[in-house]
Amino acid sequence: MWTDDAAFAAAGRRIDDWESSLAKRAERGRALSQRLSGLTASATSADGAVEATVDTAGTLIALRLDERIRARPAARTAEQVLATTRTAYAELLRQITEATRETLGPDDPVAGAIIDSYGRRLGVTDADGDRAGR
Repeated sequence: MWTDDAAFAAAGRRIDDWESSLAKRAERGRALSQRLSGLTASATSADGAVEATVDTAGTLIALRLDERIRARPAARTAEQVLATTRTAYAELLRQITEATRETLGPDDPVAGAIIDSYGRRLGVTDADGDRAGR
């Protein structure tokens, strides 16, 4: 099958390089997973009456309402809760983007796919109306 020892050795080196590359990608994947698992983001409404905290699953994990909201219509409070939560999602995506690009590299296509996936799941878009992270 092999015409000479040099070709056989070269094939062995390519396999070793490929195996090493896979091991490095797996390690970066584990490191990223660990970094992302602990992220949370919080946002506060402009008047400070509402504070929302979300985790990487997109779950609202904490909500603080100032006593001032008692004097407001419930619809206004609901709007503030939703708007503040969306701001927290945008901050979370910013953190995810930073961690992903630092861990996998800014030009890694897998990094872009991960960021886009979180952007879609969180419903976050950038100023141009495109999904954030692109």
